[in-house]
Amino acid sequence: MSSATTVTLDNRFARDLAEMAVPWQAEEVAEPRLLAFDADLAAELGLDPAWLRGPDGVRLLIGADVPAGATPVAQAYAGHQFGGFSPRLGDGRALLLGELVDTAGEVRDLHLKGSGRTPFARGGDGLAAVGPMLREYVVSRAMHALGIPTTRSLAVVATGRPVRRETLLPGAVLVRVAGSHLRVGSFQYAALTGDAGLLRRLADHAIARHHPAAAGAQRPYLALFEAVVAAQASLVARWMLAGFVHGVMNTDNMTISGETIDYGPCAFMDAYHPATVYSSIDHGGRYAYGNQPLVAEWNLARLAEALLPLIDEDQERAVALAVDSLGGFRPRYEAVWTAGMRAKLGLPAGLADVDAAALVTDLLTLMETGVADHTSTYRALAAAARGDAGPAGRLLPGPLGAAWVARWLAAGPDADAMDRVNPVYIPRNHLVEEALAAATGGDLDPFERLVDVVSDPFTPRPGLDRYAEPAPADFGAYQTFCGT
Repeated sequence: MSSATTVTLDNRFARDLAEMAVPWQAEEVAEPRLLAFDADLAAELGLDPAWLRGPDGVRLLIGADVPAGATPVAQAYAGHQFGGFSPRLGDGRALLLGELVDTAGEVRDLHLKGSGRTPFARGGDGLAAVGPMLREYVVSRAMHALGIPTTRSLAVVATGRPVRRETLLPGAVLVRVAGSHLRVGSFQYAALTGDAGLLRRLADHAIARHHPAAAGAQRPYLALFEAVVAAQASLVARWMLAGFVHGVMNTDNMTISGETIDYGPCAFMDAYHPATVYSSIDHGGRYAYGNQPLVAEWNLARLAEALLPLIDEDQERAVALAVDSLGGFRPRYEAVWTAGMRAKLGLPAGLADVDAAALVTDLLTLMETGVADHTSTYRALAAAARGDAGPAGRLLPGPLGAAWVARWLAAGPDADAMDRVNPVYIPRNHLVEEALAAATGGDLDPFERLVDVVSDPFTPRPGLDRYAEPAPADFGAYQTFCGT
C-alpha cells in the first residue's frame, strides 16, 4: 500500500460469521485500467480519489493489494431463484474485501464482482464483462440520484482479459459499496445448517449493523424481521414510483438493509404497463413490474421461515407472530406508494384520499391503454399545470384524457412540487444499450455522458432533449441479460 494513503478494511463479517465466509483472493489482473470512477463516493468513504486513480489505488480496487488485517472472503448464502430453492449459492464471482467506516461514521462494505472463480462458482468462470458491469454502474448511479436506497458503484476496472459469453468480450471488475451484503438468502443458508448459534449470531450481526433499535425490543428477532419488512416495503414502493424493474427478485437478491442490489437484467419502464418484463430468462413474468410488491412479500415470508427458531421456542406461536408481522408489509407499502403518487401528481394535502385514489387509478388506466411513457407523462402534467397542455394532450389523447386532465387541474396541483420528484432523465434503455455497445468497443464518451445526465435527473438542461425522450419506434422489444 502507498504510504500516502492509509486504508483500513475491517473483517468483522469474516470474524463474526466464519461459517459463512471462505477466505479467498481475487485473480491477478495483468493490465488493469480504470473505466469508470465515482470520485464523490470515494471522498464520502474517506478515500483519496487521486490516489485511487493511481496504480496503487487501482490495485486495491481489483483486490490485488489489500491492507494488512483485511480478510477478503466469498460469502455463503442460499436462495429461491424463480421460486426454486438452491441451498448453496454464495459469491461465485465476487469477494467482500472488507468493511470501512465512511466520513459519516457508517460501516460500508467494499465488494468486488467479476474478480474470479470462488468455491461457490458452480461451473462458472467467475468473470464479468465490461457491458454488464458498466450497466450496474450507471443504473445504481441513477438510482442514488433519484433518492432510491441502493448499493453504489465506486469503480469499474477493465482487466484486459477476454470473457467468453456468446462471443468473446472484454472483461471487467465492478467495485461495489453497500451498507452490507446480508441477504434474505444469508438467513436461509444459516437456518439450513441447523446451527441455532450461527443463526443467532447472524441475526445479532444484522441488528447491530442495520436495525439497532431491535436490540432493545421485547422480541429482538421479531423486531429485526419487522424492520426488514418496513425497509423492503418502502424500497419496492419507490421502485414502482420510478418505473424501475429489477428483473431478478430472488431471495438472494433482497438485502436486509433495504438497499437495491444486483443490477443484472434491470431496466426502467418506457410505456406504462404492469406486465412489463425485461429479463430474457423470466419467461413466465414472475418478476414483472406489477408483480414486484407481491414477490417482495413472498421473499419476506421466506425470511420469516428462517427466523422462526429465534422468534419463539414454540413453533406455532412463532408462526403466528411472524404472520402478524408480515401483515405490516402491505399497509407500509401502500402508505409509501400513495404518498409518492400524491407527490408525483402534485396533489394538495387537503384533497381527500378517496379523490386522490380515483385520480391515480384513472390515470394509470389511461396510461396503460394509451401506451403512455411512464417518465414523460408526469413532467408533461407539470407543464399542463403551468398552462401548457400540449405535451399532456399528446400523451393522454382524446376526450378521456382531456376529461382526466380537467379533473386533476381542478384539484389544484403544485407544478413545482411535481418537478422535485419526477425526473426528466432516467437511464433510458436504448441509451444504455447505445452507451454499453460503444464502451465495449472502446469508446467511453457516450457512457460518460449518460452517467453525467442521470446523476442530475430533476434539472432540465439545454442540449439534452434526446436523453428525455422515449425509445424510437424501431428500437423494438427490449430484453436484458444477467451477464453471467
